[in-house]
Amino acid sequence: MAHAETTTDPTPSRTGQGRTTPSAPDVFGPRTHLVAKWLVPVLLALVFGWWAAANRRHGTGITGGNMLFGWLSALVFLILYVAVREIAVRLRREQHALLWAAFTGSAVGFLIYQSGRSLIQSAGIGLAVAAGMFLMAFYRYYTQEDATGQRLT
Repeated sequence: MAHAETTTDPTPSRTGQGRTTPSAPDVFGPRTHLVAKWLVPVLLALVFGWWAAANRRHGTGITGGNMLFGWLSALVFLILYVAVREIAVRLRREQHALLWAAFTGSAVGFLIYQSGRSLIQSAGIGLAVAAGMFLMAFYRYYTQEDATGQRLT
């Protein structure tokens, strides 16, 4: 069983001393992280595009227009995902969590709307998902900061 290492952060704390923080061992190398950084959004976008196109068909046959809709949905999802990921890391925890919640709620609301539900139902489900996402993301980012608001990871 691997144990967490203890590293000394050279950043001085308020007392002028270096901080000692536990860190989990990194099992994957930098190349694996780089591949995952781009592979995960692409796979999520493909699933999103397929799901949106499938919802829009309502059980009928696949058409060229349906395929185009799926590919465009995937492309827009990918662009927005990457933009949110790049912007969110620069924000404080509340804003960071709110941005991911808005993105997730909007994506789910869009998928629900493509299935034929009303705009009100789609917005309601999207808001419920966004609220849950906000709570989870806020908790995660809150637990990843020290008392001064600096990120530990």
